[in-house]
Amino acid sequence: MGSAPYPAGEWKGKGRGGLQELGCMPWKVSKQKGGGGEVVDLSSSSSSLTPPAPPQPSLRPPAIYHEKQRRELCALHALNNVFQDGTAFSRDTLQEIYQRLSPSTMVTPHKKSMLGNGNYDVNVIMAALQTRGFEAVWWDKRRDVGSIELSNVEGFILNVPSNLRWGPLRLPLKRQHWIGVREVGGVYYNLDSKLRNPQPIGNPDELRKFLRQQLRGKNCELLLVVSEEVEAHQTWRSDG
Repeated sequence: MGSAPYPAGEWKGKGRGGLQELGCMPWKVSKQKGGGGEVVDLSSSSSSLTPPAPPQPSLRPPAIYHEKQRRELCALHALNNVFQDGTAFSRDTLQEIYQRLSPSTMVTPHKKSMLGNGNYDVNVIMAALQTRGFEAVWWDKRRDVGSIELSNVEGFILNVPSNLRWGPLRLPLKRQHWIGVREVGGVYYNLDSKLRNPQPIGNPDELRKFLRQQLRGKNCELLLVVSEEVEAHQTWRSDG
């Protein structure tokens, strides 16, 4: 899939320029300052009364699955990045869903989805999620993202304008692009398939700031990926 898992801690503070490709509001990652503490090795102490402490197991940062852009399969990449599983969906699976959907079952006809054109539109994404017991909640931009119950949301899929390229050349044209966002190891990441590496967003407060900035951009939309149970009970909302 042209993808590889990355240690979560490896990308902090990197890749700030990636969001310029999206055509939405840029996001500035806040820097985290080190504590400046000193590590003292007590194992070489001359005292024989206190035995050295046993070595502690090293805590490795979790791996991040980040699927890179290939052809015009950004919907596929966004889905797999949200589920952190390169086998969650395949191009054949999405193509089969695309072919069996009829205009009577779609939110809007093909190539004219409510979130914009793309290789696969929002109808395919919604149907694909349902095959795994999940639903896509289309976020009403008139509401503040502070009312999202983050603990009940599996991830986020944003639909944003993106510049077209022909090799190294950027064309004066835009089309809609799907990107995935989710939490890994306590940190939220922008897993846009056009980024070279996963881009850390930060904690829940920083995620909300990120989403607010994106939704202020022109033609940006947001889907919440939630389980069927969460959708049935509307527990993705913190305001009841």
